[in-house]
Amino acid sequence: MNSDTSSTRPSPAAAQAVDVAAQFPAHIQQFLAFDFGTKRTGCASGNRVFGGASPLSTIKAEGADARFAAVEKLIKEWQPQALVIGVPYHPDGAPHENTARALKFGRQLRGRFNLPVYEVDERYSTTEALAGGAKDADAASACIILEQFLRSLP
Repeated sequence: MNSDTSSTRPSPAAAQAVDVAAQFPAHIQQFLAFDFGTKRTGCASGNRVFGGASPLSTIKAEGADARFAAVEKLIKEWQPQALVIGVPYHPDGAPHENTARALKFGRQLRGRFNLPVYEVDERYSTTEALAGGAKDADAASACIILEQFLRSLP
């Protein structure tokens, strides 16, 4: 795994988990999180001080150029020090087609914006968001992903 990448998920066959708390820089306080989808990408903002996340508008863009233009706007507005992405897996932990897409999105974020990108196992985040009555399940999922990540930090 890349040194910028950590995971709060248990390690299935995909990759070995890295302990976020053991190597996480204390100066990183502000985050943007993404629940990647090919048609919609949920977004949330949060920080370590409050330990919570707030939903942002979901990016409704098909195609990388439009998606990354919207991400760039969010980065300029919120000025995060790191990004968090949800990575989907089958219930048994096995990767699937969207796992690879989300990981590619994370690599592209890292390359385009030169920010650390952390991965979180996002299994059941959409189910949890819908069960909580979310009007925008994608943004609510991004909040859940970011809150899960923030809870893993020291």
